Amino acid sequence: MPPTITSRHPQDEQQEDADAFVRHLTQYSDGTVRLRNSNIELMDQDILYHLALGSESHDLQEMFGDVKFVCMGGTPKRMENFAHFIMEDIGYKLPAGTQLQDISAYSYRYSMYKVGPVLSVSHGMGTPSVSILMHEMIKLMYHAKCIDPIFIRIGTCGGIGVEGGTVIITEDALDGQLRNSHEFTILGETIHRPAKLDKKLARELKSLASPDDPYDTIIGKTLCTNDFYEGQGRLDGAFCEFSENDKMTYLEKLRDNGVVNIEMESTIFAALTHHAGIKAAVVCVALLNRLNGDQVNAPKEVMHEWQQRPQILIARYIRKVLSQNGQLKSFFGHQGSIKSPRRFKLVQQESQAHE
Repeated sequence: MPPTITSRHPQDEQQEDADAFVRHLTQYSDGTVRLRNSNIELMDQDILYHLALGSESHDLQEMFGDVKFVCMGGTPKRMENFAHFIMEDIGYKLPAGTQLQDISAYSYRYSMYKVGPVLSVSHGMGTPSVSILMHEMIKLMYHAKCIDPIFIRIGTCGGIGVEGGTVIITEDALDGQLRNSHEFTILGETIHRPAKLDKKLARELKSLASPDDPYDTIIGKTLCTNDFYEGQGRLDGAFCEFSENDKMTYLEKLRDNGVVNIEMESTIFAALTHHAGIKAAVVCVALLNRLNGDQVNAPKEVMHEWQQRPQILIARYIRKVLSQNGQLKSFFGHQGSIKSPRRFKLVQQESQAHE
């Protein structure tokens, strides 16, 4: 009999070749994260100011070495809710008499909860806030010696031609000029880094949508803007120097280019995870169809249910991976280890000083 030939998706082949090159720069042979910054190795202590953690004040490998999934979203409350949701979904058990704690409470900026192999972290709103968090989360993965971590952004967005409640998995993250990259200004020079997400992961997430779900789950391009109002063509900001016809022409242009949603974080998230060689995905829920208006008018209880939909999809993926690895069981966790009380106090003081 002739040998069986297994076909691969062309996009997978292209991505695997590109990933192999990036992996050489960003990953050690054991799968742990390798930073593209040799300065970190020379530092006595690396203080993650905005997380209230330090490489010498905390035993980061003991605290976070088992992390496989880093899930991020805008608000502290949303990510606290996700932490409780995923804890119940994967059967994670806290020691008796304890409760989930915000590990980064002393930073007063971001919130972070650990549920076994899952970190649930708030990233704030817009690319600058996400950029700060991403630098420190990638460094945290390095110090903790995490193996092949997966980053997933869980968010909300405005739909383009899709109705409120639709779950959207980002295929490509585009900037305001429809470029699949993020623009950085470093030492006065402008550079562009590819805003690439893992297409194979996106399709795997899509495959976990259930026919019984009372809503659609789609894959498409996401526009990332630097502003909620003028940058997204809204008519209801403090300033508006374009007409409704101008706005509709722009939104139709986006739809013609395959854009299905608009938000404010995807390009920086994609660019930094790709530059770090970390597999990543963005999953959002549309709160409205921007072709029909600018303001969100859905009732509060409806909005709450909609925002749970991306979380349900991500939970299915996490359960699937843990099940495949034989890890889907009751976990017994801990919230942290202090190596040096003196350095721990210093990190708290340093984080509080950077307001």
